[in-house]
Amino acid sequence: MGYDAPCTLRYEGRTAPGTAWLEHKDLVFRGPFRLVIPLNGIEAATASDGRLEVRFGGSVAEFQIGASAAKWAARITNPPSRLDKLGVKAGMRVVLVGLNDEEFVRELAKRGARAMRGAPKAGAPPADIIFYAASTRDSLEQLGTLARRLSQAGALWVVRGKAAAAPVTEGETMAAGKRAGLVDVKVVSFSETHTAEKFVIPVAKRAGHRRSALASPRKRR
Repeated sequence: MGYDAPCTLRYEGRTAPGTAWLEHKDLVFRGPFRLVIPLNGIEAATASDGRLEVRFGGSVAEFQIGASAAKWAARITNPPSRLDKLGVKAGMRVVLVGLNDEEFVRELAKRGARAMRGAPKAGAPPADIIFYAASTRDSLEQLGTLARRLSQAGALWVVRGKAAAAPVTEGETMAAGKRAGLVDVKVVSFSETHTAEKFVIPVAKRAGHRRSALASPRKRR
């Protein structure tokens, strides 16, 4: 989620400085002791005078975070959906390449996105978002081709396994995106087993990218 802040925690008679992290499923405190609060177990989260008060399982934890306390409380109380985190909006042209997730397809339909499966062909309308399942290191070499099928402000999300033994690592994915002329801007948890890394066309290159993308189909004809 990208939420972390230095804080002072008061919990069960103890007060300690440390760092709070608002993660995908947990609110975590790291300091002289560690506290992990599952988000689905939080009964209430309120903010007042820079203090975030969290009630869970009959206990209360107070995080002295500062000005961002209200923002944290709102995020805990109304967490973003998976599509919110991925930036999917109604009417977007979304392409799924190698991603077999029927639940995700249903979410896209409910959101009102126009979802298509399979690698977009030359001459097809540019995609607002491409979700690409990278299952091998070699598959990362397709990022350059997929990037040419994006709209100027489009996003290419590379979905890969989370496990330490997964065949594609974060470093390999980032390096492949760079080779494709893209920049990585965000990482989110896609599912229990997969993470997603977002790549976009650098702003300075978007006009040139468009000319290149338009020229490619003509060369193939």
